[in-house]
Amino acid sequence: MAGWQYDPMTAALDALVSLLDLEPIEVNMFRGVSPEEKRQRVFGGQVAGQALVAAGRTVERGNVHSLHAYFLRPGDTSVPILYEVDRIRDGRSFTTRRVVAIQHGRAIFNLSASFHVDESGPDHQLPMPDVPDPESLPTFQERMAPYVDKFGDWLTRPQPIDQRYVDDPGGPFSRVGGRPPRQRIWIRADGRLADDQLLHDCVVAYASDMSLLDSVMLPHRLSWDDPRIMGASLDHAMWFHRPFRADEWLLYDQESPSAAGARGLARGTIFTRDGRLALSVVQEGLVRLV
Repeated sequence: MAGWQYDPMTAALDALVSLLDLEPIEVNMFRGVSPEEKRQRVFGGQVAGQALVAAGRTVERGNVHSLHAYFLRPGDTSVPILYEVDRIRDGRSFTTRRVVAIQHGRAIFNLSASFHVDESGPDHQLPMPDVPDPESLPTFQERMAPYVDKFGDWLTRPQPIDQRYVDDPGGPFSRVGGRPPRQRIWIRADGRLADDQLLHDCVVAYASDMSLLDSVMLPHRLSWDDPRIMGASLDHAMWFHRPFRADEWLLYDQESPSAAGARGLARGTIFTRDGRLALSVVQEGLVRLV
């Protein structure tokens, strides 16, 4: 196309949008694929985002207001994922869907999602933390540049989600020791998205799994690439409070209230840049010392 220039940053986001664009193969059944990259298992945010797409494509009224999901088995990146939707309920105000993700004839993930037609009611929220503006913070690539020789140039490749750490990233990328289990990160899709609220919801569902469990590791000076650690997401829950755009800056405030019994709990609140509480997130993960 004349005048078109390749933009690697836009290409990364376009690849994510394509990843979330499931193929309908039968009534209530969709097929998704994984990106062509060397992962041992499917990224949890990917399967959560794709499952939410499958649920949303069977809903005619309302937007998602909550989802609850369990990661059952590691996903195989080499084969497609089948998403089977069960239309549990279609009501006047609320619609409920259940989605099972299947590979090799077995469930690897299940999700329940509820959609709500917006209504008026009481309105209050917790205040947004006072943090520096995202433009004043280094990009993820700038943060990771000192570690490329040790971990590889994948750290500085274009990513679909722009992340700006307010705090030291922790783990192997930390310049400090153990610290309280809290971190704050500005996030946004690295490019412009279409005006489709379901797409914005699914992009944030994808992004919400990228860093949340890291807060569990911060007090212990551990990281997910530590050979002593066996880690995996166990479940994931989200509540969608107020409208937002995933391609505008969102502050992801994350903390871990507890780690015990080889499981760590993390919770997060996501604010729009103007201070509106848009989402709440809770996740538990396996943190097993091998």
